[in-house]
Amino acid sequence: MAESPVYLVDAHSDPVVVRVVGRACFQNSAGLKEFVSGMIKQGKTRFVIDLQQCASMDSTFLGVLAGSAMELRKATDKQGSFILARAGQRNLELLRNMGLHRIMTVDSGDFQMNFDKCNEVLAPEKLSELENARMVLSAHENLVSADEKNRTKFQDVLDFMKNRLEQG
Repeated sequence: MAESPVYLVDAHSDPVVVRVVGRACFQNSAGLKEFVSGMIKQGKTRFVIDLQQCASMDSTFLGVLAGSAMELRKATDKQGSFILARAGQRNLELLRNMGLHRIMTVDSGDFQMNFDKCNEVLAPEKLSELENARMVLSAHENLVSADEKNRTKFQDVLDFMKNRLEQG
């Protein structure tokens, strides 16, 4: 496993593949958000996110995944596919608790796909404090959109981030 968390991508395959290695969190989610959004703008409609080596996921990362899946659904009139593959038991439970299985495919088995060509490191995007606050707020709003039950779980985060953005 890599020393620091990293996303490895294969932007030229169909489906587009992203391997999460290490901890997926608010500190490294912006680059993933921009990558998936850019691929959708280029007309890509199929994505597989490999979670086999994902050590843990925080709510911002989960919200980025939810937002990416919703963006894909909107861009493809619900014809695209967004698959989370090889999620371990702990991550699977988290994905289901957040309701993400309702807006994307979550595979907990041994997903039959070759991930060997997925080795281009996605450069982390550096955000200003306000840009980061916007991303965190947006990610948590995505979680509420995915499942209204998440509102009570993240109301404090939503309020805090809105307040932070209002202060500039």
